[in-house]
Amino acid sequence: MRLLYVEDNLRLAQNICASLRSSDFAVDHVTTGQDAVHSAQSFDYEAIILDLGLPDIDGMSVLTELKRTNKDTPILICTARDALDDRVDGLDAGADDYVVKPFDAAELLARIRAVLRRPGGALGAELRLGNITLDTADRSVAINEGPVRLSRRELTLLELFMRRKGRILSKDAIENALYGFDEPPTPNAIEVAVHRLRKKLQDFGASATVHTLRGIGYLMEVDSQ
Repeated sequence: MRLLYVEDNLRLAQNICASLRSSDFAVDHVTTGQDAVHSAQSFDYEAIILDLGLPDIDGMSVLTELKRTNKDTPILICTARDALDDRVDGLDAGADDYVVKPFDAAELLARIRAVLRRPGGALGAELRLGNITLDTADRSVAINEGPVRLSRRELTLLELFMRRKGRILSKDAIENALYGFDEPPTPNAIEVAVHRLRKKLQDFGASATVHTLRGIGYLMEVDSQ
């Protein structure tokens, strides 16, 4: 799943981006409000993490614009503004959560997962497709209740397919979900990732298969008996 992180403190951003990526999120990091609005208009994000003290536009104005154009995307404010009035204003303006600096990366991850688990959010506690079970909390996969080891990219790809079960996913849609704009994939990265995931699912006896629809995309569905 892809996140947008808006933060002009480069050292903090580097640490937080590393933590988010190690937890299977693709992250786009920008440092200005203008770039935040442009990125949110150009890409689909599961959530946006927004600092209020930006160098070009006040974060509250950015929040208002983001909610206008991305009304269904949860936004978490992460800021040093810790006054009660600031927190109330941020939440009243449409923020889904408010985190005060300094904060621990583990707390931010927990809050992101919490907003994504809310009704209409991107995260469900457990996903099932055929005999495949994916626990989004501890990032584990089981087939016929037996554990299956997947790489970080394979797990993220499987989660994407399970959330879009029965729907065709284009190569561009998969690329957009799996990679941030500072980690572009190699030309055949999607094909290789799908091939590896498909083989592992087959080896462990999964009842669902990823089908390639040439020139269109990919579709994961339970095999007909």
